[in-house]
Amino acid sequence: MTESFAQTKANKLFGSKNSPSQQSSHAYGSYAKGCLAGAVQLPETGPTWQAMRLSRNRNWGHPETIDFVKRLSAQVAQETDWAGLYVGDISQPRGGPMLSGHQSHQLGLDADIWLLPPKRLNLSRKERENLSSKTVRAKNWRTVNSNWTHDHMKVIKAAASDPAVDRIFITAPAKVWMCENARGNKRWLQKVRPFWGHHYHFHVRLKCPAGSVGCKTQTPTVKQLSKNATGCDSDLNWWVTTALEPPDPNAPKPKPKKKKRGARDYVMADLPNQCGTVLKSQ
Repeated sequence: MTESFAQTKANKLFGSKNSPSQQSSHAYGSYAKGCLAGAVQLPETGPTWQAMRLSRNRNWGHPETIDFVKRLSAQVAQETDWAGLYVGDISQPRGGPMLSGHQSHQLGLDADIWLLPPKRLNLSRKERENLSSKTVRAKNWRTVNSNWTHDHMKVIKAAASDPAVDRIFITAPAKVWMCENARGNKRWLQKVRPFWGHHYHFHVRLKCPAGSVGCKTQTPTVKQLSKNATGCDSDLNWWVTTALEPPDPNAPKPKPKKKKRGARDYVMADLPNQCGTVLKSQ
């Protein structure tokens, strides 16, 4: 890797690639600092899914992710009133940092699933650009709204129950609702993690595939993050109580934190060495 290449902004290089590398499929690095060799494209339309926002060219992923989306969408179509799934961003053709949007989605092991129940799966390209998902979070940020249904829980449960899934991110009020309304074995809920912003879609993160040397599954694990077997605990309650309270005006001001470098700040030297090969591959 030459010095000039090593210091080039990674997102500009990966964002300029319109096709995958001609390599065997492999994820290198971490979800927010890595790349993807041999990506596979999720077909724009399938029997139980449609890829959205096609102009972004982010319907690429590791083969295991594409297989997961297909089997989850089929299960959803069979077990709920949804026609299937509207699938948001997965990854770029070669993974890596993006020019806009996500910090993660760099390994092809992340997938955004819209929380808008599909009524039909024959949307045109224009409709897929203009249609918007709907929020399931109430204006008070503490509860779900009327857009949320039992079928939403069925979809999340199906995803979380898949052994390939490491964790799922969704707005905290949705997890609170599921903790209160799920019946039977609730252990699948441990994989469902509250996170800001995920009220129009939920974000599925897969584990590193078996044999993926150099791929780093996220730590801490969901088990380490949870105080019990479901994650329905005091930490979850914090998201819909203390976290939403205005700051105490009498509290001492915290020391300014040094700004963290994000995905759009990374140069090629910050990524695994294999990512240079992924970029240069035909």
